[in-house]
Amino acid sequence: VYKRQSLHLTGKTKGPSVMAEIFDEWPERYDQWFRTPIGRLVKEYESRLILEMLRPGQGERILDAGCGTGVFTLDMLSEGADIVGLELSLPMLSRARKKTDGHPFHLVQGDMRNLPFADNTFDKSISVTAIEFIKDARRAVGELFRVTEPGGCIVVATLNSLSLWATRRKVAGKMGHQIFKHVIFRSPDELKRFLPLDGTIKTAIHFQKDDDPRQAKIIEKHGQSKNLNTGAFLIARWEKPADT
Repeated sequence: VYKRQSLHLTGKTKGPSVMAEIFDEWPERYDQWFRTPIGRLVKEYESRLILEMLRPGQGERILDAGCGTGVFTLDMLSEGADIVGLELSLPMLSRARKKTDGHPFHLVQGDMRNLPFADNTFDKSISVTAIEFIKDARRAVGELFRVTEPGGCIVVATLNSLSLWATRRKVAGKMGHQIFKHVIFRSPDELKRFLPLDGTIKTAIHFQKDDDPRQAKIIEKHGQSKNLNTGAFLIARWEKPADT
């Protein structure tokens, strides 16, 4: 269905080119963060929650919109899914291609707000920490809904405005941080309203960046057992009605 779009890595996309250029400089720093002790722990909890919400299956066609360098894509591929990764930044896509070599992973450079796919193309769609860079995020989530088959699910993860991480990142943005000055933090209620469907909302990463990893595990276990809505990583899951 999407073979003709399986590799589009030439030229810049039109539209939000400024954001693409910002992320062009970040592939190594992005991946490096997840190699730090606290970054590895963040990745572990986020990946676990992503797989719980998405439930990728063998041979399923999944769109990973805003796939970045493929940090979370690899986890989905390990479950046997066939994935299309869409991303604005060419350097990000190039790194994702190297990481996923040998896997059924197809790369497309494009804009989430105007997905280059027909209606009902994918079994499932997911976007991880991408909509916080899109002012009209409702439109982007609507596009994920459009390209997902009836009966499939749409999963969206973003940065939680209720988290202390958001408070710190907002300060960094005001001080000129290259990435955080562009971020739009959203609450669980705001995310839930992006689609007119009943959705499931969860959060993770209840510990802080400077916490000792051993203590962070205790904090995270407590936050998840209490189902707190203040974790830095906010994720929603909706199911597209079968009769749509």
